[in-house]
Amino acid sequence: MFLQGLKDKFKQKSGEKYLKNELLKVQDLERNLKGIKKVGVIVDLDTFQEADLFYQFIEMFNLRPNAVKIIGYKAFYDKNSPYATPVFSDKDLGWGGAVENSYALEFLSKEYDLLLNYYTQDTLIVKLMTAKTKARIKVGFAELNPALNDLILQTRLQDFNTFKSELKKYLKVMNEV
Repeated sequence: MFLQGLKDKFKQKSGEKYLKNELLKVQDLERNLKGIKKVGVIVDLDTFQEADLFYQFIEMFNLRPNAVKIIGYKAFYDKNSPYATPVFSDKDLGWGGAVENSYALEFLSKEYDLLLNYYTQDTLIVKLMTAKTKARIKVGFAELNPALNDLILQTRLQDFNTFKSELKKYLKVMNEV
């Protein structure tokens, strides 16, 4: 029991160190491309359960039906229970900031034009997922570290319609839609 707690603490410290270094790096993605073709969403399912609402972006941005990829965070989840959205948790944090979850690794293997960080909790594993995701534009909330996102929206997490309209407004200003 004591050794497990010590091991978890060291994993946490190594993950924080990795995140700090990752935020200092500049991703070399094609920044001169315009338009939204693929959308990735990291959502905190503990505070916002309606993850299916993000599929509205298919119509909003005239995307292909499979262009929106959603992954959810739950503080605790049962691996034997079926979830509509693939999930990861704090238990999936490995050494040196590694993520040890097949759903998360699949999500991280793809590149996105737009990444929506739909969470406000300051959780290491979720911030690592954001930092590791390859996306041209990262959008999140004001409660988070501003280094994680390119565009920060000051809306409430539960007010999805305001978030959606504000996102569309700012993407039009950026000539992305």
